[in-house]
Amino acid sequence: MPVSRAMRRLFHLLHIEEEQRRSSLESALGELNRLERALAAAAERNRQGRELISSSAQTGDLVDRLAGIEEARAAARMEAILAPRLAQARDSADARRAEFLDKRIERRQAGTLIRRAEDQRASEAIRRTQQSLDDWYLSRRLRDGAAQEEES
Repeated sequence: MPVSRAMRRLFHLLHIEEEQRRSSLESALGELNRLERALAAAAERNRQGRELISSSAQTGDLVDRLAGIEEARAAARMEAILAPRLAQARDSADARRAEFLDKRIERRQAGTLIRRAEDQRASEAIRRTQQSLDDWYLSRRLRDGAAQEEES
């Protein structure tokens, strides 16, 4: 049974769709990494602001204390903004990962069907070739046997 053009086209389309899903997943993971780095930077900014407050308490510098308080407050606002966006990006990445894996499974199933059809076709060809050789050998034996009977 030869593999139809439609099946090969389907396999090709599934491969293209899988690559699109992979690209979409990579994009979502890139966005997720960017947000995670931004959240880590905000946490670091918060830590530095608190450190500035602590050092100004020892030196008594009011300007540093106010700057530290404002840095910590700005970092906390940034963390509050980034946290829900990060959760949304994680959900999006998870959904895109599932879509990618589903499409990969579809493509592999189509590939398996094509390989099975090609294997079946190859085994049929081998079987026909062997049958042909068997028929040739049998007809040769029958001719040789008939020829020996005529000689006797």
